[in-house]
Amino acid sequence: MANSADILWFKTHFGPRIAQAVQGTVFDVDRLTAIACQETGELWGTMRRKPNLTPDRIAALCCGDTLDADKGRRAFPRTKDDLVAPTVRDGQRMFEIARAALLAMAEHVPAYAFAKTNKRKFAHGFGVFQYDLQFFLTNPAYFLNRDYEDFDKSLARALGELRTGLKTLGLQNRTAITDLEFCKVAICYNTGRFDPSRGLKQGHSDNGKFYGEFIRDFLALSRTVAAPGAPATVPATPGRTDVPPQEDFQATGPLFQVDTLVNALRLRSAARISTPPEANVVAELPDGLMVRSVTGTPVNGFIEVEALLGGKRFRGFASAKFLKAISGAQGARLEGIAARAAAAATIPEASLAHPAGLVTKRSAIAGAHALNEPAMPRRTSVDPAGLRDELAKIIAFLATDNPAHKRYRPRDGLTFCNIYAHDYCMLAGAYLPRVWWTQPALLKIAAGESLTARLGNTVDEVRANDLFRWLRDFGQNFGWRRAASPSELQDHANRGGVGLIVARRKQDGRSGHIVAVVPETATETAKRDGAGKVTMPLQSQAGTVNFRYGRSTPDWWKDARFAESAFWLHA
Repeated sequence: MANSADILWFKTHFGPRIAQAVQGTVFDVDRLTAIACQETGELWGTMRRKPNLTPDRIAALCCGDTLDADKGRRAFPRTKDDLVAPTVRDGQRMFEIARAALLAMAEHVPAYAFAKTNKRKFAHGFGVFQYDLQFFLTNPAYFLNRDYEDFDKSLARALGELRTGLKTLGLQNRTAITDLEFCKVAICYNTGRFDPSRGLKQGHSDNGKFYGEFIRDFLALSRTVAAPGAPATVPATPGRTDVPPQEDFQATGPLFQVDTLVNALRLRSAARISTPPEANVVAELPDGLMVRSVTGTPVNGFIEVEALLGGKRFRGFASAKFLKAISGAQGARLEGIAARAAAAATIPEASLAHPAGLVTKRSAIAGAHALNEPAMPRRTSVDPAGLRDELAKIIAFLATDNPAHKRYRPRDGLTFCNIYAHDYCMLAGAYLPRVWWTQPALLKIAAGESLTARLGNTVDEVRANDLFRWLRDFGQNFGWRRAASPSELQDHANRGGVGLIVARRKQDGRSGHIVAVVPETATETAKRDGAGKVTMPLQSQAGTVNFRYGRSTPDWWKDARFAESAFWLHA
């Protein structure tokens, strides 16, 4: 499997040619590199270490896929007999070319040494981007003329197939696509179709991991690799994945200010109140928040607006009677106040120091201290597969469902979702407080004082409702970003990132709830609807019921018990 060093070699030698070929398309060097990694990375990743092979010769040797009918191949030719049948024009000649191509590659890739003694074996896939031999029946010249040996011709063929994938998904008229959409296009490239309900678990499967998932991982890794003369799209940081940049308004309509004087204003996906009222809520807008309208014209008593929450742009419909028009000068003043507040945000993390000899264990009833057991798992990888594996080890280590772990076990009417969320985030390298500064302490910090965290003096314990407010008020300063949907949150977790769902109870004395959204595995998955939308993300929690992996109940965060909810993600 291709690694960062392999990708650097590939980009160094072929990146400029790819960059020229993808001009004016929705594709880029990283996306085509991901396809090349999945299709033939095991070949050129091995051959690049051979001192006597030039990059173009390596590209010419990239032929593989020897599966016959007995190993599951369904497309033509299923066996040698299919290819050399009298009804197949130039079939024997094609077999000889395919056999010779396989043997030439096998001279340099030990994994294919078996082909030398099995005289019925021949290559089914040709070129760096693997054009399948099933197309010999409709495009024989490409194979007979050995066009696949030319990197540029192989690239052109791949781009043509990817454009077909765009059409399959109805994306052919787009001027840009997301990386997740590209993964779906890649699945079409591999299979010719896409089933939205299966997400990225489609295409060729290897030990429970699917083509779409491989492309996602290779693309994320490729984005961290800087080729000579070009910066990496996403700098590689051990133990981190990327997070979306902070967004800004796209709408150009008049400015408004949320004016309820009572509570948050619901932003809805349609200009109507749903049944139940929480069903079509996409976000809650704090009283006093400045929003920008799309046109400013009310529709059914609602105005379509954009709001910036936690670095994320949300768009939807808000009740017109709770929106107060403001002038451009007032808007500039509000934006200036927000910018100065963000620039001045230098509040340090709060955590209690452990007294000498104190070890806070999972097996003990929870207090205000963080875990400090020896040899706790952490995230240190830079690639998605490694990050996911490390998150899985963290979940297994914390093991909320283990009766011996009293730290998370519900007791006396108390539950400990906040403590599990803190522990999970801490081990993953994302700061989520177990204790936080008191209001007097925050005033002293703002005045320039340096304080020590002391329980009941400068810091207090935080619970789920407090974490909702902390993420809203301070989360951005500690690397947290809002997500707009369970789909976005699950995709981020699947790339090895940290995700949370948090909901605040209407009755402040009652417990809110917070859960981690975690990477899908071969056996534990999120639930998607027919359009591919995640309806039940894969979660891990402590609560009334503790589980390492589960889907919980649909839209639990929209339950009438909760005043507001939010999705958050961290690198």
